[in-house]
Amino acid sequence: MDQFGDKRFLSIVHGYERLLAKLLALLLAVVIGFAVIELVVESSIKIARFQTDWFEGGLIQLLDRLLMIFIALEVLQNVTAYLRDQVVQIELVLLTAMTAVARKVIVLPPGTESNPQLMAGFGVIVVGIAAAYWLVKQARHDQQSA
Repeated sequence: MDQFGDKRFLSIVHGYERLLAKLLALLLAVVIGFAVIELVVESSIKIARFQTDWFEGGLIQLLDRLLMIFIALEVLQNVTAYLRDQVVQIELVLLTAMTAVARKVIVLPPGTESNPQLMAGFGVIVVGIAAAYWLVKQARHDQQSA
């Protein structure tokens, strides 16, 4: 394939990639919208009927749903940043991962803390993601200073 053919092929692939990213962003935005509506309606109904079981697991379930929506919003930000800048912003990806791990730790069922392997695993994951985020920020700072 000649150089003109390569450029044309890459242009087609790039256009297809952008179209898929736009479709995924739109789908994710719709899903997030419905999730927020569902969360608001269900919570409002429970509050209106005084059926809140905040201390029997209801609050943890609410936090789980809220954090899941925040994670979905962060993923949507990742997709829109990709569409805008044509690059995957690793800082956003790492922050999304950190939020996902935090969500998992927050919603652990009672008694899980007695599993040392699981807790150590979460600790390793958090330290690894935090270290990766620090390295990326440091590299960006060094790049801007030079």
